[in-house]
Amino acid sequence: MHLDSAEVSVLLADVNSASNRLLSMEQVMVPVLEEIGLDWENGRVSLSQVYMAGKICESVVDKLLLTHGKLENGGPRLAIAVLSDHHALGKRMVKSALHSAGYKMLDYGHGCQSRDLCEHVLRDKVDVLLISCLMLASAFKVEELVTRLQDAGSNTAVVVGGAPFRLEPTLYKKLGAKAMGRNSAEAVGIVQSFEED
Repeated sequence: MHLDSAEVSVLLADVNSASNRLLSMEQVMVPVLEEIGLDWENGRVSLSQVYMAGKICESVVDKLLLTHGKLENGGPRLAIAVLSDHHALGKRMVKSALHSAGYKMLDYGHGCQSRDLCEHVLRDKVDVLLISCLMLASAFKVEELVTRLQDAGSNTAVVVGGAPFRLEPTLYKKLGAKAMGRNSAEAVGIVQSFEED
């Protein structure tokens, strides 16, 4: 809340194990950001503070999670995006974890709408689309996206993650997604299971 990105970097740099660094950072940052979000809902912090906290975390992730894993060319064709929301921290962490595991993917960015995402997925022949959602309203738009893809004859598997799905673990099924990951490590396991299939 002091907007001190240097101090955040120092606090998180103590996570020494490269294999656990991403998950350890996620276990610290995600609950903190969720707590800040609750503080905003209860009027204790401003929206600009919520926004800056998210941007600081994204910046720190970019600096500390420089991955050098060898990218493979095989496996399912992956894409990742943030549906409607504009906070990209979750997406960046999942992307870093998958990159470390040897996967490459298309990145459609954040603030995406279902119509545009559907067009991108069809054009790029994506096998697995990973979607991050921060807000419940954004999570409900997954159903529209899945319906659009099905109506177009696509077999793309939609995998979701983010706060709404952690709070309501069966929500992804109601919205038509194939799987839900609670963190970036689970995202890697889910992609590997699709690859085996």
